[in-house]
Amino acid sequence: FWLARMLESGDDARFIARRLIILASEDIGMADSNALVVAVAAANALEHVGLPEAQLNLAQAVVYLATAPKSNRVALGIWSAREDIARGVSTEVPAHLRDGHYEGAREFGHGVGYEYPHDDPRGWVEQQYLPDAMPGSLGVKGDYYMPSNHGAERAVAEKMNSVKSIEQAIEHSQTVDKNRS
Repeated sequence: FWLARMLESGDDARFIARRLIILASEDIGMADSNALVVAVAAANALEHVGLPEAQLNLAQAVVYLATAPKSNRVALGIWSAREDIARGVSTEVPAHLRDGHYEGAREFGHGVGYEYPHDDPRGWVEQQYLPDAMPGSLGVKGDYYMPSNHGAERAVAEKMNSVKSIEQAIEHSQTVDKNRS
């Protein structure tokens, strides 16, 4: 109904398509990551086909987005990270994550100690990805993206919880080993 009303009132269809793309990421996010693909496809169809035919593409996207599970966790995550940066936390890339392929990079510690996740049988490695907190600073919160249990985001949450469980088991094992020494 609202799409029809906007089109009948003469609203710019490109504005409508833009809002659908934003809605797909801001309000649906990882609960159904195909929502962004559908919204972008509708916007692309609008540019290639034009109105009145592209009203069908826009309507298809509207129905898909309206019925998709909702999650704003991606939006909350980026907003939280940007707040930390605005508050002055360190934004320096840890040395092991810096490009170590050029001549002399290793002398600066660049790339030293980097573990390549693709070579690990689990497809991930336990290593620091966030910047070091600056001494005396506010530090970083760390967990910016915290998935919901909505739609496909549930599987993301389960994967992240599985990784956290393994990391906790490793930390516990290291603590036990230290206590035995």
